[in-house]
Amino acid sequence: SQSEQQFLSSKLECVQSIKDGVLAEAKCAESNVVTLFSQKGSGAKTQTESSLKLFQVETETLYEKVDSKDLYVTSMLYEREETEGEVTGGEVTELVWKLCLAHSASFEAADLFMTLVFELRHLSLEALKALWQRSSFKCRDNWQPLIDALPSCATEACVVLMKEIIASGEVEEDKAEYFLWSFSFIPKPTLGMIESLAPLLKSPGASQSCFLGITALLHRFCSAYNSCDGVPAVQSIMRTLGNFLRGNCTVQDSERLSEMQLVLKAIGNAGLAAASLAPALSSCASLKSNPIQIRLAAIQAFRRIPCSVRVSDLFQQVT
Repeated sequence: SQSEQQFLSSKLECVQSIKDGVLAEAKCAESNVVTLFSQKGSGAKTQTESSLKLFQVETETLYEKVDSKDLYVTSMLYEREETEGEVTGGEVTELVWKLCLAHSASFEAADLFMTLVFELRHLSLEALKALWQRSSFKCRDNWQPLIDALPSCATEACVVLMKEIIASGEVEEDKAEYFLWSFSFIPKPTLGMIESLAPLLKSPGASQSCFLGITALLHRFCSAYNSCDGVPAVQSIMRTLGNFLRGNCTVQDSERLSEMQLVLKAIGNAGLAAASLAPALSSCASLKSNPIQIRLAAIQAFRRIPCSVRVSDLFQQVT
């Protein structure tokens, strides 16, 4: 049958010469015949000949000997040697100026920016505020190095400064959104971060990134902090989210529907901290007059709530 025909025929022959245990010469001849759509075995043919010959052997390989004591196993996360001495705000300000003068696509700019991120981590909140007053200027092309570096800092002082910048409206909306989304990626949240960010949820017109960024940070905090539901700042955030539910998630218009879906998604983000809202979520999911989108969002909000929270009545009512 046609499927059993061989359409490609290949052949490779190599002759190698070895002298004193070293490959001295290698000659290869390769041919390929493609018989697709041809008759009587004829077709397109390619033939390649290659030859490699050893011309010289280095008598000595030069390399720098490394002391095995200097070698160690580490992860693939970025590392940087600790800066000698105390970092000052003046030095960081000078670094921002150097970044402005460097070409944005150069290796120099990349290295300066990485240095800026690591040096920000050594500054106190007071030093950061002073730095912001001196270095929040825009470089050419409207670039602000400090705004781009702050979200990668991930210290409590940097988070508090970003929160204050957002609350004061000192940056454009897109930059504020950039700050808010960065909270989701902070590896080791602190109580001070939670306390500082909690009021943002109560601000008029709080955005989607505000709700989701802060609650994602809250979940990571509670994953590492025992009994986080007893922390006042955590309770404050959950009360704020709970107030949006109004007991059973009833909505009157499409705008309110979108807002309720966002709040339910944020509660799901909060995870361990959201156990206190389980009864309200059950009411939202079981109320048959609620839109199906709300009922499904309420069920999905249970995704990170501990299994120890009893939700059997939810399934009985929904089914």
